[in-house]
Amino acid sequence: MLTIGLILTATMALRMADDTLLAPAAGAVDARVQPDKVGTRALPTLPSSLAQPLPVATRIAARAPEVPMDAGDFAAARASLEKGLQFLKASQGPRGGWMEGEAAAGTDQEQRSLAASTAVTALGVRAFVQSGEPPTSPAVAQACHWVTLRTMRDGVFEPDGKGGLGNYVAAAVASGWAALGDTSDVRVVQLRDAAVQWLKSNQWDQAEGIQPTQDWFGGAGYGKHGRPDLSNTQVMLDALHDAGISPEDPAVQRALVFVARTQNFRATNDAAWARHGSNDGGFVYTPTSGGESFASEAAGEGRYGEIRPEGAPQSLRSYGSMSYAGLKSMLYAGLTRDDPRVRAAWDWVRHHWTFAENPGLGAQGHYYYLHAMARALAAAQQDEVIDANGASHNWRNELVRALVAMQQPDGSWVNPADRWEEGHADLVTIYALLALEEALKPTLKVE
Repeated sequence: MLTIGLILTATMALRMADDTLLAPAAGAVDARVQPDKVGTRALPTLPSSLAQPLPVATRIAARAPEVPMDAGDFAAARASLEKGLQFLKASQGPRGGWMEGEAAAGTDQEQRSLAASTAVTALGVRAFVQSGEPPTSPAVAQACHWVTLRTMRDGVFEPDGKGGLGNYVAAAVASGWAALGDTSDVRVVQLRDAAVQWLKSNQWDQAEGIQPTQDWFGGAGYGKHGRPDLSNTQVMLDALHDAGISPEDPAVQRALVFVARTQNFRATNDAAWARHGSNDGGFVYTPTSGGESFASEAAGEGRYGEIRPEGAPQSLRSYGSMSYAGLKSMLYAGLTRDDPRVRAAWDWVRHHWTFAENPGLGAQGHYYYLHAMARALAAAQQDEVIDANGASHNWRNELVRALVAMQQPDGSWVNPADRWEEGHADLVTIYALLALEEALKPTLKVE
């Protein structure tokens, strides 16, 4: 059973009519679109009303009674957080960034980009200021200067001019600068708003000639060549949520269309891989190109589910990081607790409860998974999770214990499975700190 408690804090009518939001594209198709990777799906139905997410919390709790977790785990989390932040202060580069000089490439992107450091540094800014570190402290001020130099050129926001990491950079900047919270500083507001506008313009929709019936619609991808995927789309939605963008915003509702098409749920997804799949409510990497899942690849079935017995239909496996990404994306987009897609996603959570690995991928992407998991559970406003066996779990206590156990003596975290750059201690430490901070954000009023 779904036991999410207080998601529906307020409802609002969706003012943007379906016939406007889902209007046919009239212009030419963008030259970046690869026709063989575009599929056609049924025209989606938008929700008639939305749940208003709770206000964004950008600081952790000062005292244990403000958080529904054991006082001992609260203290352990604060101590672990401080050790991690001290590691980052020591590892910060001479120009203020983290992973300075390190290049990375997105999935299927041939060219590695030095903009990886910009995204990681912006995430670091968020980790520091959420902990209560003043924005004027040397670590934060130097990091902000580094990010601004690398993204603002002649007054124009350009997150990754020569590579494909623009969406990740822009999302990290929007989230980090929203956490800074100083709306009196025009530079903070300008950079935050520029990043938000870039994210909206990067979304695949009618402006690029994408029809609402096509499975690229509403998604975000790698900046120069990439078709959309759930990983890029979920960080875009994180950023829009953190920046205070309403679920009613057309960009958010378009993204919801894409997110729903990545779900292993026959009732609302008519893709062949979903019709013949597990129907477990989890999520895959992308619905484009006929559907892709790294869990199917890890299981020996091929990334596209193409390795299968003769005559067997295609199906794709859900996996952990994308399933929590899908759940929180639907909550940020305003779906209510009674929506069948939310209920199905929560059922996946109940059947795959673990902090020990990224379900379906093992150690690969483990810390990305933990960060997505923490944000999703916080968004669900669920203090206790009842798993499929009926056992109750305080997710905050369990997350803290798992992360504390994996922390290195120098305060860092690192993943021995280095796929998706998780061999870099700076990045993985920031993921771990952000996950801890989701557990430590205040939800209880204390007199």
